[in-house]
Amino acid sequence: MLEKLLSLDTQLFVYLNGLGSETFDPLWLMITKQLNWLPFFLVLAYLIFKKLGIKQTLILLLFVGVLITITDQTTNLFKNGFHRLRPCNDPEINTFIRVVKKSYSFSFFSGHAANTMAVATFLYFNFKNKIKHFGFLFLWPLIFAYSRIYLGLHYPIDILTGYFFGFIFGFMMFVIYELVQQKYFFQAK
Repeated sequence: MLEKLLSLDTQLFVYLNGLGSETFDPLWLMITKQLNWLPFFLVLAYLIFKKLGIKQTLILLLFVGVLITITDQTTNLFKNGFHRLRPCNDPEINTFIRVVKKSYSFSFFSGHAANTMAVATFLYFNFKNKIKHFGFLFLWPLIFAYSRIYLGLHYPIDILTGYFFGFIFGFMMFVIYELVQQKYFFQAK
C-alpha cells in the first residue's frame, strides 16, 4: 500500500514538474524565496495594524513568530527522522525531471508548505470576519508550495503533509491565542 502511494506520488510529481519550462524558471525561483514576499507581508501587517492597533498587532506577531518556530522545528524533526530524498537528489528520477534548484536537506515534509499554511490558517481564523475576502490568503501557500514541486525540491505528498501539519498548528495557535486574549483582555477591564 505504501509503495503504491509513493509510486503515485512520484508519478504526480513527474507530471507536475514536467509542466514547467525554462521561460518561467526565473519567475518560480523568485516565488520560492521568502524575502521576495516582503511586500505581501508588509501589506498583511498593515491590514492587521489597521484592525488591531499597534499593541495587539505586536502581540499577534509574537504568536506568529512562535507558530513559525514550532512548525519549522517539527518539519526539521520529520525531515531528519524520515530521511526522504528530495526529487532533485533521487537517483531514480533526477536524470529525467526538471531540476531547477538543488537542496541537500531531506524532503518529507515541506517546511515552505507547513509554515505558510500555519500562518495563513492562524491569520484566517483571526480575521475571517474582520477583513472582506480574507480567504484569498490561502492562495499564498498554494503558489509558494507549488514552486517547490516546479523547482524539483518536493513531492506532492511532502506538500500535502506540510499543509496538514501547518493547518493543525495554525488552528491550535489560534485557539491558544483566543484563550490568552480572553483571559488577559477581560481581566484588564
